Amino acid sequence: MTPFGYVITAMATPFDREGRLDERRAAELARRLVDHGTESLVVAGTTGESPTLSDEEKITLFRTVKEAVGGRAKVIAGTGTYDTAHSIHLTKEAARAGADGILLVNPYYNRPSQDGLYAHFRAVAESISLPVILYNIPGRTGVNCLPETVARLAEVPNIVAIKEASGSLDQASDVRKRTPPDFLLYSGDDSLTLPMLAVGGIGVVSVASHLAGEEIGRMIRAFHEGNTKDALALHLKLWPLFKVLFITTNPVPLKAALRLAGFDAGTPRLPLVEATPKEQEQIRSVLADLALQPVAV
Repeated sequence: MTPFGYVITAMATPFDREGRLDERRAAELARRLVDHGTESLVVAGTTGESPTLSDEEKITLFRTVKEAVGGRAKVIAGTGTYDTAHSIHLTKEAARAGADGILLVNPYYNRPSQDGLYAHFRAVAESISLPVILYNIPGRTGVNCLPETVARLAEVPNIVAIKEASGSLDQASDVRKRTPPDFLLYSGDDSLTLPMLAVGGIGVVSVASHLAGEEIGRMIRAFHEGNTKDALALHLKLWPLFKVLFITTNPVPLKAALRLAGFDAGTPRLPLVEATPKEQEQIRSVLADLALQPVAV
């Protein structure tokens, strides 16, 4: 077992009808995710609409979710920005709010060099004692944290893992080859979880676990126990869900799916908009085919 478990959910951020942060629903969602297979929660990550959350809202979320789940799950705070000083500030505030770990995305838009990435991540990690997970998602950030840079960062004592979302199994394999065995490799894409396990991954930072956390956990455990046949069967069963949750920009499909499954987390904040009727029908069809249980009672 790992410090953060196999199934880390990148938690959606609930908003009320006026688009304000809904703390009560956030606490409820966090508890229900932990009830259904989630071992750690990423709060205020990409799926949590971090670009449109204020610092105050993020800190409130960190505190609210930690109070809601207590010691039942780890809370990993998304504190990465394109500004190192700002990231350090948010990271220290997350530590004060009770976070158990930190998720740091590649600085976006300003596209730092590999040396810049190294200096940024190291500076933020060294500002606190909490464990840090790197988050490599070049499709969103415009810059790829290369395996040789990840290997350098793995030497920083509290940088303990990476959420690898480059979409490349070659890159994941290179990261695994260059880093020590205790440096944890998490899939950043639900659909690549099983293949990434085969090249040395430990688990997933998941979106689909909002709806199928227990089955995703069973898939990962089956693989680690050597039962690849059952792991493949679960992967193929859940494949339509993995894909439909990304028919448009995350978390637009997820918020539609949660509402259809019985848990209304509100609509995305602009500039994201609700799923179209056609997209909602695609999502509804997959949920019906999988006979997923509603998230809420």
